[in-house]
Amino acid sequence: MPVQKSHYEACLAEYSNSLSAIALLKQHRPYLEMIPSLRRPDESVITIPLPIARLRSGVTTVAEANRLPCDLAILMCDPEWKIKTSPEILIFIHRPHEDFSDFLGRWRQTQVWLDKDYEWVMPKRYTHILSEGTNIIYPLFVVFSETPERIKRGLTGADLPFIIQTPESLVEENTMEIFSSESP
Repeated sequence: MPVQKSHYEACLAEYSNSLSAIALLKQHRPYLEMIPSLRRPDESVITIPLPIARLRSGVTTVAEANRLPCDLAILMCDPEWKIKTSPEILIFIHRPHEDFSDFLGRWRQTQVWLDKDYEWVMPKRYTHILSEGTNIIYPLFVVFSETPERIKRGLTGADLPFIIQTPESLVEENTMEIFSSESP
Protein backbone atom coordinates (compact mmCIF):
# COMPACT_ATOMS: atom_id res chain seq x y z
CA MET A 1 0.00 0.00 0.00
CA PRO A 2 1.48 3.38 -0.97
CA VAL A 3 1.97 6.29 1.40
CA GLN A 4 -1.36 8.03 1.99
CA LYS A 5 -1.80 11.81 1.88
CA SER A 6 -3.44 11.55 5.31
CA HIS A 7 -0.18 10.09 6.74
CA TYR A 8 1.80 13.03 5.38
CA GLU A 9 -0.76 15.57 6.60
CA ALA A 10 -0.95 13.96 10.06
CA CYS A 11 2.84 14.12 10.45
CA LEU A 12 3.05 17.71 9.25
CA ALA A 13 0.27 18.79 11.59
CA GLU A 14 1.67 16.85 14.55
CA TYR A 15 5.26 18.05 14.27
CA SER A 16 4.25 21.67 13.78
CA ASN A 17 3.87 21.72 17.58
CA SER A 18 7.22 22.26 19.35
CA LEU A 19 6.64 19.54 21.99
CA SER A 20 5.76 17.03 19.28
CA ALA A 21 8.81 18.12 17.29
CA ILE A 22 10.95 17.33 20.34
CA ALA A 23 9.30 13.90 20.49
CA LEU A 24 10.37 13.44 16.86
CA LEU A 25 13.95 14.47 17.68
CA LYS A 26 14.01 11.93 20.55
CA GLN A 27 14.02 9.30 17.82
CA HIS A 28 17.37 10.64 16.54
CA ARG A 29 19.43 11.36 19.64
CA PRO A 30 22.22 13.50 18.05
CA TYR A 31 19.58 16.08 17.10
CA LEU A 32 17.84 15.90 20.47
CA GLU A 33 21.15 16.84 22.10
CA MET A 34 21.19 20.09 20.07
CA ILE A 35 18.21 21.48 22.02
CA PRO A 36 19.49 24.22 24.36
CA SER A 37 17.22 23.33 27.30
CA LEU A 38 14.89 20.39 27.77
CA ARG A 39 13.67 21.97 31.00
CA ARG A 40 12.12 24.78 28.98
CA PRO A 41 11.30 23.05 25.68
CA ASP A 42 8.60 25.47 24.54
CA GLU A 43 11.14 28.31 24.80
CA SER A 44 14.03 26.31 23.28
CA VAL A 45 12.50 25.08 20.03
CA ILE A 46 10.76 27.07 17.31
CA THR A 47 8.91 25.08 14.66
CA ILE A 48 8.07 26.58 11.29
CA PRO A 49 5.82 24.40 9.12
CA LEU A 50 6.30 24.87 5.37
CA PRO A 51 9.04 27.41 6.06
CA ILE A 52 9.84 30.54 4.11
CA ALA A 53 13.31 32.07 3.99
CA ARG A 54 14.40 35.45 2.65
CA LEU A 55 17.39 34.79 0.45
CA ARG A 56 19.90 37.52 -0.32
CA SER A 57 21.78 37.28 -3.56
CA GLY A 58 25.44 38.24 -3.65
CA VAL A 59 25.97 41.99 -3.97
CA THR A 60 22.46 43.29 -3.36
CA THR A 61 20.88 43.51 0.05
CA VAL A 62 17.43 42.90 -1.40
CA ALA A 63 16.01 39.69 0.01
CA GLU A 64 13.57 37.52 -1.90
CA ALA A 65 11.15 35.33 0.08
CA ASN A 66 11.09 31.70 -1.03
CA ARG A 67 9.15 28.72 0.25
CA LEU A 68 11.69 26.02 0.96
CA PRO A 69 11.08 22.48 -0.26
CA CYS A 70 11.36 21.06 3.27
CA ASP A 71 8.24 20.40 5.33
CA LEU A 72 9.32 21.79 8.68
CA ALA A 73 12.16 23.87 10.08
CA ILE A 74 13.14 23.36 13.71
CA LEU A 75 15.17 26.28 15.03
CA MET A 76 16.93 26.30 18.38
CA CYS A 77 16.50 29.24 20.71
CA ASP A 78 18.40 30.09 23.89
CA PRO A 79 15.64 30.38 26.51
CA GLU A 80 17.62 32.85 28.64
CA TRP A 81 18.76 35.28 25.98
CA LYS A 82 15.78 34.73 23.64
CA ILE A 83 18.04 34.45 20.61
CA LYS A 84 18.19 31.85 17.86
CA THR A 85 21.23 29.59 18.11
CA SER A 86 23.22 27.83 15.40
CA PRO A 87 21.83 24.42 14.53
CA GLU A 88 18.81 24.35 12.26
CA ILE A 89 17.10 21.03 11.64
CA LEU A 90 15.05 20.63 8.49
CA ILE A 91 12.44 17.89 8.35
CA PHE A 92 11.51 16.20 5.09
CA ILE A 93 8.38 14.05 5.28
CA HIS A 94 7.89 11.45 2.56
CA ARG A 95 5.05 12.63 0.35
CA PRO A 96 2.62 10.40 -1.54
CA HIS A 97 3.93 9.35 -4.97
CA GLU A 98 7.39 10.76 -4.21
CA ASP A 99 10.30 8.59 -5.30
CA PHE A 100 13.87 8.65 -3.97
CA SER A 101 15.25 11.21 -6.45
CA ASP A 102 12.38 13.61 -5.69
CA PHE A 103 12.75 13.14 -1.92
CA LEU A 104 16.54 13.58 -1.98
CA GLY A 105 16.17 16.40 -4.51
CA ARG A 106 14.16 18.46 -2.03
CA TRP A 107 17.07 18.29 0.45
CA ARG A 108 19.61 19.13 -2.25
CA GLN A 109 17.54 22.11 -3.45
CA THR A 110 17.26 23.35 0.14
CA GLN A 111 21.05 23.08 0.51
CA VAL A 112 21.54 25.18 -2.63
CA TRP A 113 19.10 27.88 -1.51
CA LEU A 114 20.45 28.09 2.04
CA ASP A 115 24.03 28.31 0.83
CA LYS A 116 23.46 32.08 0.55
CA ASP A 117 22.80 34.60 3.29
CA TYR A 118 19.25 34.14 4.49
CA GLU A 119 16.84 34.89 7.26
CA TRP A 120 13.74 33.01 8.34
CA VAL A 121 10.24 34.42 8.07
CA MET A 122 9.29 33.76 11.67
CA PRO A 123 5.87 32.86 13.07
CA LYS A 124 4.11 35.86 14.60
CA ARG A 125 4.87 34.72 18.16
CA TYR A 126 8.63 34.83 17.43
CA THR A 127 9.01 37.92 15.24
CA HIS A 128 11.07 39.62 17.96
CA ILE A 129 13.82 36.99 17.64
CA LEU A 130 16.73 37.71 15.30
CA SER A 131 16.20 35.24 12.49
CA GLU A 132 19.47 35.28 10.55
CA GLY A 133 20.33 31.91 9.07
CA THR A 134 23.45 30.12 10.22
CA ASN A 135 24.27 27.89 7.26
CA ILE A 136 24.54 25.01 9.77
CA ILE A 137 21.65 22.87 8.66
CA TYR A 138 20.88 19.26 9.40
CA PRO A 139 18.27 17.13 7.60
CA LEU A 140 15.98 14.55 9.13
CA PHE A 141 13.81 12.43 6.87
CA VAL A 142 10.53 10.96 8.01
CA VAL A 143 9.40 7.87 6.14
CA PHE A 144 6.50 5.52 6.72
CA SER A 145 6.23 1.76 6.97
CA GLU A 146 4.57 1.99 3.52
CA THR A 147 7.54 3.88 2.05
CA PRO A 148 9.27 1.72 -0.59
CA GLU A 149 12.43 -0.04 0.62
CA ARG A 150 14.49 1.54 -2.18
CA ILE A 151 13.93 4.96 -0.60
CA LYS A 152 15.07 3.72 2.82
CA ARG A 153 18.12 2.05 1.18
CA GLY A 154 18.86 5.25 -0.74
CA LEU A 155 18.77 7.37 2.42
CA THR A 156 21.01 4.86 4.17
CA GLY A 157 23.39 4.87 1.21
CA ALA A 158 23.47 8.67 1.16
CA ASP A 159 24.22 8.59 4.91
CA LEU A 160 21.16 10.69 5.71
CA PRO A 161 19.27 10.20 8.99
CA PHE A 162 15.69 8.99 8.84
CA ILE A 163 13.06 7.69 11.17
CA ILE A 164 10.21 5.37 10.31
CA GLN A 165 6.80 6.66 11.35
CA THR A 166 3.62 4.65 11.52
CA PRO A 167 0.14 6.16 11.69
CA GLU A 168 -0.36 4.18 14.92
CA SER A 169 2.69 5.81 16.55
CA LEU A 170 1.26 9.27 15.83
CA VAL A 171 -1.98 8.27 17.54
CA GLU A 172 -0.03 6.82 20.50
CA GLU A 173 2.08 9.98 20.86
CA ASN A 174 -1.05 12.15 20.77
CA THR A 175 -2.79 10.00 23.37
CA MET A 176 0.22 9.94 25.69
CA GLU A 177 0.66 13.71 25.37
CA ILE A 178 -3.00 14.32 26.17
CA PHE A 179 -2.90 12.08 29.24
CA SER A 180 0.36 13.62 30.50
CA SER A 181 -1.00 17.16 30.10
CA GLU A 182 -4.20 16.25 31.98
CA SER A 183 -2.36 14.75 34.94
CA PRO A 184 -2.26 16.97 38.08
